[in-house]
This record gives sequence, structure tokens and C-alpha cells, in this order.
Amino acid sequence: MIHKARVIIAMALLVSSKGVAFLIPWTFKHIVDAFDGGSPEQLLMIPLGFVLLYGGLRFGSVFLGELRDAVFSRVTESAMRKVGLEVFAHLHQLELDFHLSRQTGGISRDIDRGTNGINFMMRFMVFNILPTILELIGVMLILLLAFDVWFSAVTLVCVVVYVVFSIKTTEWRTRFVKEANRLDSKSSTRAVDSLLNYETVKYFNNEAFEAEQYNVNLQAWEQARVDNRLSLALLNSGQALIIGLGVTCLMYLAAKGVADGSMTIGDLVMVNLYLLQLFVPLSALGFIYREIRRALSDIENMFGLLKRQSTVQDKTDAPIINVQHAAIEFEQVDFSYQNQRQILKKLSFSVAPGEKVAIVGPSGSGKSTIGRLLFRFYDISVGAIRIDGQDLRDVQQLSLRQAIGVVPQDTVLFNDTIWNNVAYGCTDASDEAIWKAIDMASLRTFVESIPEGVQTIVGERGLKVSGGEKQRIAIARVLLKNPSILLFDEATSALDSESERSILKALAQISANKTTIVIAHRLSTIVDADRILVIDDGKLVEQGSHQELLTHGGHYARLWQMQQTSNA
Repeated sequence: MIHKARVIIAMALLVSSKGVAFLIPWTFKHIVDAFDGGSPEQLLMIPLGFVLLYGGLRFGSVFLGELRDAVFSRVTESAMRKVGLEVFAHLHQLELDFHLSRQTGGISRDIDRGTNGINFMMRFMVFNILPTILELIGVMLILLLAFDVWFSAVTLVCVVVYVVFSIKTTEWRTRFVKEANRLDSKSSTRAVDSLLNYETVKYFNNEAFEAEQYNVNLQAWEQARVDNRLSLALLNSGQALIIGLGVTCLMYLAAKGVADGSMTIGDLVMVNLYLLQLFVPLSALGFIYREIRRALSDIENMFGLLKRQSTVQDKTDAPIINVQHAAIEFEQVDFSYQNQRQILKKLSFSVAPGEKVAIVGPSGSGKSTIGRLLFRFYDISVGAIRIDGQDLRDVQQLSLRQAIGVVPQDTVLFNDTIWNNVAYGCTDASDEAIWKAIDMASLRTFVESIPEGVQTIVGERGLKVSGGEKQRIAIARVLLKNPSILLFDEATSALDSESERSILKALAQISANKTTIVIAHRLSTIVDADRILVIDDGKLVEQGSHQELLTHGGHYARLWQMQQTSNA
């Protein structure tokens, strides 16, 4: 309702500003005519009054325009904020597969351009295109009523030719603009990707290679921008020629009228001012048309993100999951990321309430996939996954994920303080609860040993802290969340032996009454598991306790022997 009132006020100010602007040439005409053959009294009084009026009108036109922008700015900024927020929130709703294959730099540019496109469309459509149309109609009516019909005819022809030329030339130029934008996104994506993988670049001494790759993209972008500039010069020159010819024709008609006595010198000046007043906004038509095309394209790209639907959707009126015992069941589960390669094959197992189950197996056997499916990053194609008898596809995703705490192998932290990264596990947790989580993750000794303590900034993706410290922060974060089900995916892989023992002891304490799944590569970390599942090629090949599996002498016994030999 407030925005509607602002739009109405802005439109009223727009009309008032244009009305005032129409009076400026008329006022100037009377100033000139007063000096053309007037009496001494007129030369003193009349021009002075019109000069004051002229100055007041000039100020009023600018002031009303600025006031209009100030009133309307809240509308445009609010629209940009709401759309940007909607896209940002929607991106978080998309499935994991989208984010694994996305190009972060390109998406960021799409959002920036889209919101800027909305701003441009709202401002220029309302405050440039519409006023220019009103101004054209007004000028033509004034010229038609005050002077010969040829003035209006010449003005109309000039404007039509100008508009057609601008649109056609801008259409031709659009390919250069699109190419420049494409290469801009490409170079930005390459730069962001390279900087995010700073460590990898350093490991292989590829700084010069990365700079060269970036330079190749920049050179292509540079050439596209040069082509864009040259085509813009052609557009501007053609527009200037059309305006020059039009003004010349109208000035000839006005000068002829002054010569034969049908027009005054003031009339000639007024015609010139009206033409200048009309062609000043028109001179930007090519730019405006091109920007409108680009804005529409940018808005379309951004809304394309909004139109993209997640492949993992909640059912209509899906209930919140009711986790009382946290029993987990996989029943005849088939799953594949691509149709060509199946990851899980008729996989069935169950985890009893409060049981600690470890999942082991060679690389590529599907261990981490089990964790992703339990968190419902993907939907399975065949079979069922249940928690307390509830199929994960039948309940709300948010409630499901609230019930599960995950510590992944590759922990990525926010570029924020240690405290805020831990507090992320429960954003409304008390300081006491956060410190308790820090203590349980064996993190206090570390934070007390550094100058800024828990207020230490961990850096982009946590690069300022060691792998073990990152992992302890991640563990503290999930402890603070306090979920019913715990999932550890190689959670201690980056820790030294002493820290690992300390954290495993803490994990054993906190998981005593929770259903826990541990995906492990180092078998020494899961010898205390109630049950160990051995996965190979997407199938459950054996299960049992550590001692039972060693006695059996199968897959697990061979893996254990290999690791013991390599650690010897």
C-alpha cells in the first residue's frame, strides 16, 4: 500500500516536472521578443519578470525530477531486495547435484545483473521512455498549434527515422554486447575458481599457468569490448546526423518565418529550445533500447534460476518427521548419479535405536552415497529409506535434516570467527552451550592458545586453520545442533593420533544414546562400533562386530590386514 502511494506521487511529480519543462522555451521566447522592438519600460520590466520566471522554472523542473527519484527510489530498491532475496533463498532449495555442477562466479553475476536489470527497467521505463513519449506529443502539438503544420511533420519524420535507425543498429550491436557479457562471466568464473583452489595452484606451481589462462579470457573480453565500442561510435554518429538534419530543416523553416514576418525571433528561439529539449532524451535512445534488451535478458537469466525446480521435492502437505527412537532402515535401495553407472544395488540394512553402525569399504563402493541419501540430498529410484518407519520421501526435508547431524570429510567453514562457525550449529544457542560444544570437541586448548581466541577469523573456506582444527570446529558445530541421528563421514581423517583419540572418546560419550552412522576408511577408528557393514560395489557383502568380521576372514579381515601392514 505504501509502495502504491509512492508510485502515484512519483507519477504526479513526473507530470508536474514535464509541465514545468514545457513552459521554459515559452518563457525564453517572451524574453527574446521583449528585447525585439519593445519600449524602454518593457525592456526594463517585462524581461526581468520572465527572467525570474525562467530561473524558477529551470529550478522547479530539476527539483521536481529529483524529488520524483527520491520518492520512487524506495520502490525500486525494495523490488531489487525482494527479488534478490527470493533467488538466494531458492538456490538453497535446489538439489545438491545443481550446486556440485554450478559455476559460482557465473551465478553471482547472473543475480547481480538480474537485480540491476530490474532497477534499470523500473527507472527508465517510468522516467525516460514514458516522459519522452509525452514530450514528443507535447512538442508536436505546440508546433502544430503555434506554427505551420510542416514543423510537426518534420519533427515526426525526424523522430521516426531516428527511432528506426537506433533500434535497427542496436539490434545489430546486441551480438557484441552479448559476447562481451559471456566472456565477462567466463573470466569471472575462471578467476573465482582459481582463487577458491588457491592451495592446489600452489601445490603444482601453476601461478603462471593460471595467470595465462585468465589473460586469455581477458584478451577475448577486451576484443569483444573494442568491437562493442566501435559499433557504439557508429550508432552515435548516425543519431547525430539524423538530429542535425532534422534541426537544420526546422531552423530553416523558422528562419524563413522570421524573414517573411510570420514568426518572431522569440518563436525561432522557442522552436530551437523545444527541439533540443526533445532530442536530449532521444539521444540516449540507442543506449536505452540496448540496455532494455540487456536488462530483459539478464532478468530472464535470473528468473530462469527461479524457474528451475529441485529434483528433490516435498510432497503436498508432507508432515514433519516424528523421530522418537531414530531407527534407520534401508530396504532394497537402488541408486545411480547417472544412468550409465549404478552406485547402490539392492542395498538393505537396518540400524537399531541408539546403535552405532560403521560403514566401510573400498573407494567408490558407495559409502558416502549412503550418507547423502539418508540426508535426502537425492531421491532413490528403487526401494525405500525409513526413519522410525517413515519413508524419507513422505516427510518434510527441513524436519528430516534437523534430526540428522553431519560431520563431512571435507569441512568447509565460513569466512568468519571460530565462535560464529561453531554457533552456526544452533544460531540461538546460549554462550554456555557453545562453550560446552567447544569443550566436547577438544577445541578449548587450541582457541585459548591463539591471541584472538574464539574471535579468530578462519579465512576463506577455513584456510587459515589446519585440517584438524577445521574438523574439530565442524564436530563442535554438530554437537551444538544436538540431533537425534549422528552421521560422521571420515570425521577424524584430518586429525593426528592424539587428537583423534580425544575426539573419539568424546564422540563415544555423546553418541551413547544416539543412533550413529560412521563412514570410515581407517578401520582403527570404528573397532568399538556395535556393528560394521562392509560395502563393495554398492552391495552389502558382510556385517558384524569387529571381532566377528576378523574371525570370519572375509573382506573386512583383508582390509584390516592391509591397513595394519601399511601402518607397520
